[in-house]
Amino acid sequence: MIEMTLAEIAEVVGGVAHGEATVTGGAFIDTRTPEPGGLFVAIEGERVDGHAYAATAREAGAAAVLGSRPTEVPTVVVDDVVRALGVLARHVVDRLPDTTVLALTGSQGKTGTKDYLAHVLEAAGPTVATRGNFNNEIGVPLTVLRATEETRYLVVEMGARGIGHVGYLCTVAPPSVAAVLNVGTAHIGEFGSREAIAQAKGEIVEALPADGTAVLNAEDALVAAMAERTVARVSTFGPAPADVAVSDITSDELGRQSFDLTHRGSGATVHLAQVGAFQWRNAAAAAAMALAAGVDLDTVADALADARSASRWRMEVTERADGVVVVNDAYNANPESMEAALESLHVIGQRSGRRTVAVLGEMLELGPDADLAHARVGAYARSVGIDVLVTVGAAAAGTAAGFGGEAIITAGRDEALQWLRENVSAADVVLVKASRGAALEVVVEALLAPDPGGTEGSNA
Repeated sequence: MIEMTLAEIAEVVGGVAHGEATVTGGAFIDTRTPEPGGLFVAIEGERVDGHAYAATAREAGAAAVLGSRPTEVPTVVVDDVVRALGVLARHVVDRLPDTTVLALTGSQGKTGTKDYLAHVLEAAGPTVATRGNFNNEIGVPLTVLRATEETRYLVVEMGARGIGHVGYLCTVAPPSVAAVLNVGTAHIGEFGSREAIAQAKGEIVEALPADGTAVLNAEDALVAAMAERTVARVSTFGPAPADVAVSDITSDELGRQSFDLTHRGSGATVHLAQVGAFQWRNAAAAAAMALAAGVDLDTVADALADARSASRWRMEVTERADGVVVVNDAYNANPESMEAALESLHVIGQRSGRRTVAVLGEMLELGPDADLAHARVGAYARSVGIDVLVTVGAAAAGTAAGFGGEAIITAGRDEALQWLRENVSAADVVLVKASRGAALEVVVEALLAPDPGGTEGSNA
């Protein structure tokens, strides 16, 4: 964060300063992950009141607090802490004239694309990017407030829970390059239809200035139609004839892809280190955004090649000492991302000659069509030739009904883990995936934990 006194912060956000301090670090809401010299944002929630942790935040290195009442630490007091946080973030953006803001949204692939993009841009200049999935009205300002005068690129992931959410986030961090990756069914239970989701996601390109660039997925009709909603230049990504085109996609035995990338008559070959049949799409979107920001094609291709995932539990591949390969994609799930992960599992199995085992839990926030969505995923698993399906929890049992093949229905994580321990071997590759609420990373961690005989896993 740019250096500001408590009085200056109070003036910006329309608050009252209690005490004196100078903030030199970023903002944070969790005392376990402090920002030295930073601003602790005390939010009063239903179960936890951040103000109670003000002293702990100071001990962790905070210089001051932004809250709704005074604390024992120098504090700016405001009526609405979240709104004030957004106002402060916008003030910081406006004081960083040499920083290019790049924003992205989509139903799936946001975090993976963001990680690729941040890695590519870091090769061109100092970059600040969203950590994890801090993509809401709190997370976006926290990302912005980590930027300083030295920051050349600011990469902001934006999520939406309703109409107007992305539009608001764009007032906090106005982008000059903005991408819409896709419109899927994630959160359809809240929006009601894919068209409503598209309306919300498209707010990101409506926020662009005339000299900005809208990066759109050429393969998604709802996204491609957003070209009519922006005054900015449009750049598409996907197979030819997209502006940033991908061709000749191949995969190795662990599903790591290689492809040719072309832009404005120039080309480069990209060899990705990350696993997943969908990785080329994430990489292509990141490439299109970086190119729009002025990074040259060779730098983009080279950086994509050595990019590693900066976010946990997303297609993490580990081979146990006994030969079992485990793919941990347990961070989150929706029907589209499930299908992409299953396609990746199929490719790994096909290239390596291993039996494929899919351990799938519940997909949340799908509304009244949840049962149909789970059955659809099961049918897809069957169609791509997955050998064994293991469902975890009652809500995921419908996946087995769609699968129709060899399916093991388990009541929960413990039962699923027990089956895996007794039935998988060196000849298998195991995918574990579900929505965040299912916490299937617990199954992965137990499956990879050293056994009494000393079995250990190693990253592949």
